[in-house]
Amino acid sequence: MPSAKPASQDAPLPGFDEASPKDAPHYLGHRERLRSRFLDGQADALPDYELLELILFRTLPRGDVKPLAKALLATFGSFADVLAAPIERLVAIKGVKEATATDFKVVEAAARRFAKGAITKRPVLASWSAVIDYCRTAMAFDDRERFRILFLDKKNGLIADEVQQTGTVDHTPVYRREVVRRALELRATALILVHNHPSGDPTPSRADIEMTRTLIDVSRPLGIEIHDHVIVGREGHASFRGLKLI
Repeated sequence: MPSAKPASQDAPLPGFDEASPKDAPHYLGHRERLRSRFLDGQADALPDYELLELILFRTLPRGDVKPLAKALLATFGSFADVLAAPIERLVAIKGVKEATATDFKVVEAAARRFAKGAITKRPVLASWSAVIDYCRTAMAFDDRERFRILFLDKKNGLIADEVQQTGTVDHTPVYRREVVRRALELRATALILVHNHPSGDPTPSRADIEMTRTLIDVSRPLGIEIHDHVIVGREGHASFRGLKLI
């Protein structure tokens, strides 16, 4: 029986024809390279679309997801906006599955939990930058106004963090009796008021200023101090105390 002819070093690999290296998709090996860069500690250097790609890899195991990542950024505006977008808007983008949208919401929830952890076991006023980071993470990218209260004890430790009301794109009703009642229930001695402006501009409105001063007038005789009212938006934040409005 004739001996088998040695395989040529130039012979194509099994599963590829001779033209495969030239005709291979441009993204071949991209996923592995991107994962390696991430795991090598280069996460902060990744552009937003590549970070989105890493999330998309989980539910879209084949193909080039870079165009989809860039389409998401073009539609919603930023990495944070993509994560904060409602599921129904995410799945309306061609190529986004419900599982993919769910992954985005899990990452968003994890970011909020991480930010909240920075303020739960420390005096809130001693970690003010962490408070602002948490408020922006939790609310800045919502598409409806929400009114939130941080209830504090006498050492300015966080007792509770609650969304009191959810409104429309430009208005949230605030009921002073409910605010005071809840503060007394929790035995809070101080409050930080927080709400968001979906327009992106955190500048306080006249109604915001009047509502805050009314709450101060009602709360102070009961021994409840309002330390600040913070408005957050995509373009930053505004502090009433910093603006000398209270």
